[in-house]
Amino acid sequence: MNTKPFLLHALSPLHAGTGHTPDIIDLPTARMKATGIPFLPGSSIKGVLRDARRATDREKTEAVFGPSDDPAAHAGALVVGDARLLALPVRSFRGTFAWVTSPLLLTLAKRDLEDASLAIPSINGRGARLAQGSACIHNGKIYLQDLDLAATEATEATTWAQRLASLASPGDDIFTKRFAIVDDDTMAFLWETATQVDARVRLDERTRTVAPGALWLEESLPPETLLIGLLAADRSRRRNVTMTPDEVLCFALSGEEVHQLGGKATTGRGRCRIVPFTKNGDAHVAP
Repeated sequence: MNTKPFLLHALSPLHAGTGHTPDIIDLPTARMKATGIPFLPGSSIKGVLRDARRATDREKTEAVFGPSDDPAAHAGALVVGDARLLALPVRSFRGTFAWVTSPLLLTLAKRDLEDASLAIPSINGRGARLAQGSACIHNGKIYLQDLDLAATEATEATTWAQRLASLASPGDDIFTKRFAIVDDDTMAFLWETATQVDARVRLDERTRTVAPGALWLEESLPPETLLIGLLAADRSRRRNVTMTPDEVLCFALSGEEVHQLGGKATTGRGRCRIVPFTKNGDAHVAP
C-alpha cells in the first residue's frame, strides 16, 4: 500500500465539531481521546475530495472512493487518515504570532513523512527552540500569550521550518522566522487554551432579537493552523477500471487545492488549503 502525506492549512476558522457537550464550551472541536490533540476526521476530508472528483471522471471516482450505488460491490482503493495538529498559531509579543509545535507533534509527523533526516530537538523543562533568524525572540525569551519561555535558536528547528515553509507559506516566506518548538507540556496547555472560541446567537425571526436560550459558545481551530494527514492507496478493485496505487493517490490529490472542510460553512468556517508533501519538501501545484 502506497502513502502520500499532506498538509492541511486553515485559511479561516476550522470547526470539526463533536456535537453539544455539557461543558463550558457548548460546541468544542474534535480531539483525540487519549492525547487531546485536535484533529479533523479523515471521513470529512474524504467526502470533500470525492465531491471534487465526481465531476471529472465518475468511474475513477467510484473506483478510488468506493461505489455510491452498491457499497457491497467492492471496496474503495483510497484510505484517508485523520488530519492531526502539526502547528498552532499563537499570539506572540514579538513577531505578531508564532507557529508553535512540540517534540511530540513533530515525532508523529516524522513518522508520517518517513523522513529520517529530520531530527527532533530535546527540550528539558519549559523552553523553546526557534529557527535561525527568528522574529519572535526577545532578550533570550519568547512570549506566547501569557507565557514566557527561555528560547534559543536551534539547527533542528531551522531544518523543520525549511521543510515546511514552502507548503505553509509559498512565495513570501513568513513561516521560518515565526516557527517555534516548545516543550510537550506547554504545547498541551496551548492546544487546550489557544483555540478560537466565539459566542454565537440565534435570532428570533419575528422580533429579530436573540431567541430565548439561543446563546452558545463554539470552538474552532484558528486561521493559520497547520495539520498533517496521510493518504494511503491500494490498486483499484472496480471492474474495467485499472489503477495502480500511485495513480489512485494522484487522482485523489495531485496538487494544492482549496476546499471547505468541517462545519459552519455558511459562516465562513473551514476554508483550507490541502497540499501534498513531496520528498524534497516542495509543494505540488495542481495543473
